[in-house]
Amino acid sequence: MQTQNNFTGDLSILLDRYRDFVKTYLYPKDLAIVQGPFREYLPYLNELREKAKSEGLFAPHLSPEEGGLGLDLVQFAQVSEILGHSPLGHYVFNCNAPDIGNMELLHLFGSELQKEKYLKPLQEGKIRSCFAMTEPAFAGSNPVNMGTTAIREGDHYRINGHKWFTTAADGAAFTIVMAVTNPEAESKYQRASMIIVPLDSPGYRFVRNIPIMGEAGEDYLSHAEVKFEDCLVPVENLIGEEGQGFALAQERLGPGRIHHCMRWIGICERAFDMMCKRALSRELDLGKPLAEKQTIQNWIAESRAEIKASRLMVMDTAQQMQLKGAKAVREDISTIKFFVADVLMKVIDRSIQVHGALGITDDTLLSFWYRHERGARIYDGPDEVHKASLARSILKSYLAQKK
Repeated sequence: MQTQNNFTGDLSILLDRYRDFVKTYLYPKDLAIVQGPFREYLPYLNELREKAKSEGLFAPHLSPEEGGLGLDLVQFAQVSEILGHSPLGHYVFNCNAPDIGNMELLHLFGSELQKEKYLKPLQEGKIRSCFAMTEPAFAGSNPVNMGTTAIREGDHYRINGHKWFTTAADGAAFTIVMAVTNPEAESKYQRASMIIVPLDSPGYRFVRNIPIMGEAGEDYLSHAEVKFEDCLVPVENLIGEEGQGFALAQERLGPGRIHHCMRWIGICERAFDMMCKRALSRELDLGKPLAEKQTIQNWIAESRAEIKASRLMVMDTAQQMQLKGAKAVREDISTIKFFVADVLMKVIDRSIQVHGALGITDDTLLSFWYRHERGARIYDGPDEVHKASLARSILKSYLAQKK
């Protein structure tokens, strides 16, 4: 969806419009909304979605024909950073995970029927979706191990399995589930498939919203545990071909990591702004602000350098991915994932420390981000897996030189 640049306007002006929108309409409300109950604020958020549409800012990643702006990956990455300043930015502009990844999948590999029934209303913001892959019984760091099965019976699949961390399942219209359809396939990477499951299907069961460090959340701001118990869906709900599940997942993850990393940088920028303002306003004694302390100055300087380095690294990866494709820059994709996730947690932690006891309360956004973004170092592959993969790839090139 982001391979063709259909945007012909001034990008700097467009970015300023996004900044103004986020600061005007989201900053004053986002703390209250994340404290919830989330559903009480849905009418307000839906109004903002309509306003984003009327101002021509909705779904920046989609083509103009699909109701978007036609931004390419590099352009959208810059928008994504701005939207990341608020926990609700991507949601309001309909480019939030997991919906944006599901849009990408259905756009590239969905049938015409799937596009009409599921993709179109998703692009229009009329429904939400989720993605069911991770399972509590198996290590997510090795996703080929999977217990969920989809057995074909005539013109239906019978799905059985147990998933969790199915983000935003609460209130979603459908999920894309990863399930084993070809257990005898020689390659373990050709055993699973992706299948669309409407969440009103008999046999689908919502178990709970999982408490994340004590906060379960609801609706869009939640991670669910779900079960498929003899859940029947038509064969026409298969995305692509049987056994293509992991290949499709890689298509989804490449751009997805750019989106996540730039959102994390947006969070860093707002946490950094909060840290600097707190350092100047909080006095240890009359006329003696925290900002005069060398440790605080070091944190500010280090955070600025790390955020800037993260941005340059991600933007370079986005540029190279756009030119060469995700496969050619897989080392860079792994690098930005663990590097930016680490910077994110460092900046949030420093900001909390500068805020003192206030930082660990829910009176600022810092505690929300600390709870919910700690998972950045775990989901989409733990940092340790990405580091090991990168190191092996680097060492492989050195071994080749010795031969």
